[in-house]
Amino acid sequence: MSFREKSCKKRCIAADTSGFKNTFSYSLLTLCISHALIVNIAGAADNTSIEGKTDTEESLVVTADGSAGTAADSAGSYTVPATRTGTKMNLTQRDIPQSVSVMTQQRIKDQDLQDVGDALANVTGISASQNDSERVDFYSRGFYINNYTYDDIPSTQTGAWNFGETDGDSAIYERIDVVRGSTGLMTGTGNPGAAINMIRKKADSKTFTGNLSASYGSWNNQRYVADLSGPLNESGTLRGRVVTGYQDQDSYVDRYHKRKKFLYATVAADITDNTTLDLGYDYQARDTDGATWGGLPTWYSNGSRIQYGRGDNPSADWTHYNILSRKVFANLTTNFDNGWQVRVNGTHTRSDFDSKLLYVSGYPDQATGIMNSSGYGFAGWYKGLRTQTAVDAYASGPLELFGRQHQLVAGVDYSRQRNRYIYSSSMLSPADIGDWNSWNGDVAEPDWPAWALSSEDTIRQKASYAAARFSLADPLSLIIGARYTQYSAHGTSADMEKNNLTPYGGLVYDINENYSAFASYTSIFQPQTYRDQQGNYLKPVTGKDYEAGIKGDWENSRITASLSVFRIEQENLGQIQSDTYVNNSSENAYKAAKGVVSKGVDFEINGAVTDNLKVTFGATRYVARDAAGERTNPYMPQTSLKLFTSYNLPILPELTIGGGMNWQNRTYKEATNPSGTTERIYQGSYPLANLFARYQVNKNLSVQGNIKNLFDREYNTNPSGGVAFNEPRNYSVSLNYSF
Repeated sequence: MSFREKSCKKRCIAADTSGFKNTFSYSLLTLCISHALIVNIAGAADNTSIEGKTDTEESLVVTADGSAGTAADSAGSYTVPATRTGTKMNLTQRDIPQSVSVMTQQRIKDQDLQDVGDALANVTGISASQNDSERVDFYSRGFYINNYTYDDIPSTQTGAWNFGETDGDSAIYERIDVVRGSTGLMTGTGNPGAAINMIRKKADSKTFTGNLSASYGSWNNQRYVADLSGPLNESGTLRGRVVTGYQDQDSYVDRYHKRKKFLYATVAADITDNTTLDLGYDYQARDTDGATWGGLPTWYSNGSRIQYGRGDNPSADWTHYNILSRKVFANLTTNFDNGWQVRVNGTHTRSDFDSKLLYVSGYPDQATGIMNSSGYGFAGWYKGLRTQTAVDAYASGPLELFGRQHQLVAGVDYSRQRNRYIYSSSMLSPADIGDWNSWNGDVAEPDWPAWALSSEDTIRQKASYAAARFSLADPLSLIIGARYTQYSAHGTSADMEKNNLTPYGGLVYDINENYSAFASYTSIFQPQTYRDQQGNYLKPVTGKDYEAGIKGDWENSRITASLSVFRIEQENLGQIQSDTYVNNSSENAYKAAKGVVSKGVDFEINGAVTDNLKVTFGATRYVARDAAGERTNPYMPQTSLKLFTSYNLPILPELTIGGGMNWQNRTYKEATNPSGTTERIYQGSYPLANLFARYQVNKNLSVQGNIKNLFDREYNTNPSGGVAFNEPRNYSVSLNYSF
């Protein structure tokens, strides 16, 4: 029996035990340094095993519903035993040859992360850039993240038009998986920074259970959430779940108010002993008054920097930003006795937004506050509609070949996304704006002109994909695969059809029962809508993503660790040509260049250090430069550290305390000052500290308090021309009742 077989047997024999028999002998200091992969674990068998796993290494992971890391697996944990994210094969993180992070519901609860954006901002290697009050972009390894998937169905986000992908309420998700690097095998097109996979909660309880919570926090933030699930018939073959909530809040930003309501409902029906049908509906609405657009003017006309208060709001009293999203989805899963599974997943989404916004630009006089002659206010009324229909079908399971067990997945998918944006706009003169030093948003709403079409496009993707995990030897496995994508975009802003073959390959070598070494290669495919001077569309961005490292896994993924180095290369990256236009129009021309190289290192350790202590620590360092040797997206931190802990006091088991800190290095952005020269605006490095405490009053009722930005640090994730301060120190107190 190989060491990996012995390890697996050791992990699985204790499926019926409760808790660790012994505690781990870690020190917290060991966890917080890059050599934390070399640790001494003195633990016994875990109480969690991967369903269907046998004693041999070659037997591959298969779960009953096809969703690794179910609610039962991850309840109360910061990790999950396995995931399909990245390859759609049900693998432990150790067996995936890329960097993977998991944000579980327990971590979301401990940190009081109320929406998807809050959760992503606390994931290793992910950085946020806040454009204004409503739009937050996320980056990884120097690249904008536009790949968001819902239960493995891809959806593409564009930064200019916000339909709320990162504002969705976190209460409806069991967990959020993040794969850093290129994920073209599963998502098709996209940037090589990372892909976000949001795993929805399932109707998986055969007894009536629920959780009711109410919270109150800074700036009158009131939030109420109910999560109820249970059987709908006597046998439990028909089950339902409803998650619904309402939130109403002011802000540290003057004249800002937001209301949010959501309803998530899903039904699961066991059609046969082996086949389950899931149907669901997801409704989310967000209405915001006093929404900002962009930031605040940076300089006075004499070149002095304008000093703002943290609550200053450049918007007008009549501004708003409203988003309405509705999704229906279905999932049919059949499990066969031989370990194979067939899954058909479909969704239809309709998202609308309606926004009246005001952007003020220029250089006001320091004494009078009146904008100079080039100053203006731009008022825009925008409406958008995006619909998406997508279907994904695949089969996966074990395959015996040459006396060894392997795993295979093959599937097809289709998606059609239609985008339509209309607008009406008006200009405000410096006289209309008045004294900027005394700005309070009291400016007349313009007489809006007739609606005009901004853009209308239809994007289609048809793809087939296949991947296999071959067990070459007891310690060595090979994952190879490919995806063939037919991509088309037709409309007012694009007219192209492209086909692409995206290969994928990775090796995993088991060093011993706890450590594996890995290396992987993935390719990049991202169509562009930029055009050259002659009006021809640029070729899609293509490139290569290399990654290698070491991963650790202890006690059936109760705690995981990874250390990886990566290099990303891109070709045909569109770069703007100054003072050059498409066919003598007002559209800037672009040229295809060698593009960007990003290289760096990721480290993360996550999970239960002891029965009482959970820790997540992540560190990222990268350098990304364009073809001219300049930094790419320099307003994104190249070095970041993220730490969060949760500790249940043994002497007072009803009390759990914890906290953490996020730190990032200095960033900058370039802007044109009043003298017409380019100037760099810097944001220095800063830490953000957080604390929480939870007291279990009885087995059903708990009370929790959270403090964010403990040291009240002022910071700006998007300096210069987009000045937008982030929230000061704030608190929340919540009551949770579970039954």
